[in-house]
Parts: sequence; C-alpha cells; structure tokens
Amino acid sequence: MRKHLFKRTPSNTYIKIEMPEKKGTAQPEVPKGMWRKCNKCGAPIYTEDVIEGNYICPKCKGYFRVHAYRRIDMLADEGSFEEWDKGFPVKNPLQLPGYPRKVAELQEKTGLDEAVITGKMTMGGHGTAVGVMDGRFIMGSMGHNVGEKITRLVERATEERLPVILFCCSGGARMQEGIVSLMQMAKTSAALKRHSDAGLLYISVLTEPTMGGVTASFAMLGDIILAEPGALVGFAGPRVIEQTIGQKLPEGFQRSEFLEDHGFVDAIMKREESREMLTRILMLHEDNKCGAKDQNKKEDLTPAGRAAADRNSGRQQGLPAWEKVKLSRKPGRLTGIDYIEGIFEDFIEFHGDRYCHDDKAVVGGIAKFHGRPVTVIAQQKGRNTKENIERNFSMPSPDGYRKALRLMKQAEKFGRPVFCFVDTPGAFCGLEAEERGQGEAIARNLFEMSGLKVPVLSVVIGEGGSGGALGLAVADEVWMMENAIYSILSPEGFASILWKDSKRANEAAGIMKITAADLMELGIIERIIPEEEPAGRANSGIICSVLENGFEEFLNRYGSMSGEELMVHRYERFRAM
Repeated sequence: MRKHLFKRTPSNTYIKIEMPEKKGTAQPEVPKGMWRKCNKCGAPIYTEDVIEGNYICPKCKGYFRVHAYRRIDMLADEGSFEEWDKGFPVKNPLQLPGYPRKVAELQEKTGLDEAVITGKMTMGGHGTAVGVMDGRFIMGSMGHNVGEKITRLVERATEERLPVILFCCSGGARMQEGIVSLMQMAKTSAALKRHSDAGLLYISVLTEPTMGGVTASFAMLGDIILAEPGALVGFAGPRVIEQTIGQKLPEGFQRSEFLEDHGFVDAIMKREESREMLTRILMLHEDNKCGAKDQNKKEDLTPAGRAAADRNSGRQQGLPAWEKVKLSRKPGRLTGIDYIEGIFEDFIEFHGDRYCHDDKAVVGGIAKFHGRPVTVIAQQKGRNTKENIERNFSMPSPDGYRKALRLMKQAEKFGRPVFCFVDTPGAFCGLEAEERGQGEAIARNLFEMSGLKVPVLSVVIGEGGSGGALGLAVADEVWMMENAIYSILSPEGFASILWKDSKRANEAAGIMKITAADLMELGIIERIIPEEEPAGRANSGIICSVLENGFEEFLNRYGSMSGEELMVHRYERFRAM
C-alpha cells in the first residue's frame, strides 16, 4: 500500500505527494524540514504552521522549544533589541579534553556564542533588559560564560535602572566546568540581590526544561515568576527521584501547573499571550510613585483626629446585630473579586506563597487605580457551593497569609499602596493548617504589616472573623460595609464558650459589639460604607463608586506621607486601642 502526504502550495491549495513505503516501517519519507513529527502527540505537522503558531503543535497544543533569537523576535518591538556581551572566550577550568572543541562546534551549528543571549529591548515601548537561554547549547547548562553574561546583564540593568526579564531553559549546572559552574549560582543570585535592593523589577519565565542549579538560583528569584504551560521545572529530575526513593511520582509532577498549585509560580503564561502579559507587567511597574494627585491637603491623623474622622458616615441604626450577621453571610453578597473588578483596572492575579501552596481562599495581585499601580488582596468566598468548597469558604490557610504578605512586601519594594478586602469566618483550623504554622503565619502578618512603608487600607466587606480577619487588617485605616461584622469570634463560637450553648448565637451577637456602628463608636474603624440595599450584583455599581471615591480620598490623605510617617501613624492608631 502506498502512502501519501500533502504539500501546501503558495496559493493555499494542496498537492498529493506519493511516498514510497520503506521495508519494515509505516513511516513515510518527507522532504527535510517541510514536515516534522510532534514529540508529544506523534502527529505529522507542517513546519510552517508551527513557526507561524508560536512553535506550538497545531494538533495537541504542545510546546516546542524556541530558539533564543526567535524568542526575541516574538517579543521585542521591531528593531529595538540591542545585544550585550557577545563573544566571550571559551573557559575550560577542568582542562577537560575535547570540551573547547565541542563548544566551538555548537557555536558554528547554532549561531550562538553560549547558552544565553543578553541585551536590551522594548516591548510596547517599555524598556527592559532581557536574557534568553537556549537549550540547543549543551542543554542550556550554566557554565562560567552563562553565569558571567547573566551577571553582567543584571549589573548593567541595575546601573541603567532597567527591569530584567530572564527566560530560563536549562538542564542545570554544566558538568564540564565542575565547581566553577556551581559558583555561578551564587554569583548570579548576588547580582539579583543588588538589583532588588535598588527597587527594580525582575521577571523570571520558566520554560521547558528548567532544572538543577538554574532552578536553585536565578530562575526562582523573580519578583514575579511566570511559567509556560506544561514546562518541566525542578531541582532533581523525575527519573532521578523515582530511582532514588523507589516511588511512583504523581501525575504532572514538576510541571508548571504543579508548581503553581504548590505556590512557587505566580501565573501560567501562554506563549501566544506572553508579549501582551509581559508588557502589562512592565507598564504596571514603570511608575512606582504611589502619591495621590492632590497631596496638598493635610488632615489631623493623630489618634484623636482619627477618632473624629469621617463621622459623616454616622452611627448606622436599624437592623439588630443578628440580622447583620445573616446579611454578612448571605449568598449572593458581593465578594472580594467583585470589588476588584468593579473598582480597579488591568488586574493581574499572582499565585502562591513561594513555600508550599497556592491558597485559593486569598486572591491577590497588581492593578491600576486611577492610573496608579496598586496591590490588591482579598479573602474570597465562592459564589456557589462548588466555588465555596474550592475557596475553603474563605477560611485562609497559612499559605494564604504568606501569599498576602509576599504581595504586600512586593508592594513596599515598588512603592505601591495596598488595598485589602476582608471577608472570612476565620482562619482555617484544620490539621494541615496547624502543621504548616497557622499561628505563626498570622503573627508574621501583624508584625510585618505594622511596619509597611506604603499606605494600607483594609475594608471589611462581609464577615471579619477573629485573627483570621486581623491578618489582613493592620492598616492605616479600616472601613466596614454597613452590613458587615467584625468580631473576636463567630457568635456561635462566643455562645459556645461563654454559655456552652451555640444556639444562643442570636443573643451573643447582640452583646458582642460586632456591627459597623458599634465599631465606629469604639474607635476601631474609620468609616462605614452605606448599603441602602444589601450589597449584591444589582447595586454593585453604586457601592463600588462610593468606595472608589473613598479610595481616592484615602490616597490624598496618606499618599504624600513618608514611610516613617506611615509607620508612626499606624503604630499610634493601634496604640490608642
């Protein structure tokens, strides 16, 4: 039986090519370079379709590796790339026979001088230093020249005050250079520390594969860590781990989605969306000023002045406390994401605590508010039962608090105000939460938030339950929605402890002073956001508009204050309680 292939002509028609069948095989012979076989699904694919499709298989959507210069072409504004540090002499610290010859052969074959190219470019008009590793060059392994080029890239970016984007693709340290290769891990990391201390942005992009000493150094040090779908990322390879421990590894082990779920990756970035997403991130970090538009007006921010501030909200009369409790928990009430979408622009969610997990009970990332870059964090309830289970009913684990703190410290580095939306019945009290240090995680947030050198505003939008709420509410001001509650414990828990009877929750709510009006009178909060109707989809526009105006006023009050002034004010706020 004869086999056929079809060749596409310039006019987008196809002509049949008869291919002779080889003995003992069913594989056709094809003109070299015209067709290739996908190494993931095995399907024959037209090479031109792969190139035009961002080096993605049109059949299974699997990713091919991208040559370094091609990656630059896909991202940079036309003609903007300027290459740096090309043509270092080959190093052979172990005097390994044949190593220089192998490097020379690869240089001729690939057109590269080493496993990384570095330089400067613009994306959407935003300037950045960039490094792209290429797996064709000794598996992208890191020898002296790779470490030196990356270090010089970061040093020059620090001098020129440029962000750095590094596309990682590496099997790890280069065996042919021994201990000298190992030292590149420390050298590149030290350069990135100086870059970070200068308040500059570093984005790490993990591609297939990112392993060994590269993972254990610059690849995992980004302010923002992105990964391509399905990329293999880890320290020791899966085969080594299986052979060492003798266990079958879980499905998807060490893939980028696995890392996102375990808290080490901010987001999975599709290749076809990479230019757009990186441009958005650069744009949100280009102006690090958090000052408001009109900073001339000074207000009394002493404890006495704070207690008198925003009294125009007044004591909200009306519903009994227990009715407020029920409204704060009512299905369909606006959630943190609803407020983020209704108030802020260009929100990019970041995942993970960089230790263990990505807690879906806490959502956070960067956005713009009236043209200013800000950090937003929310405890997130689900909009239905399935979402509530996924979000753990907005009860954060230690990973959620650590994710929030990571984002707040990142905001401090880049001078962004922080807006927190509090809505939790309390911190999760399960076995695994205790094993991972729930108390320590909340305590660390209180400790670090008290000293943040950027404005912080927290808004209780639903339930503010105990220390689980306070872990996001050590702020310059705390506001509450009219039908929200903020308490030492749930009324049910309070009644169980005091009276050994959780059925007296209604009675407990009445004496706990948990409503917005009660807390305004106690001087615990600064503002009440009115709800003529309970906050829901129908009136979300009105409520978000009120908050938006309030946020602008907040930045007018605090945006011009120095970091030291903010810390003193925040200390005095809680010292007076």
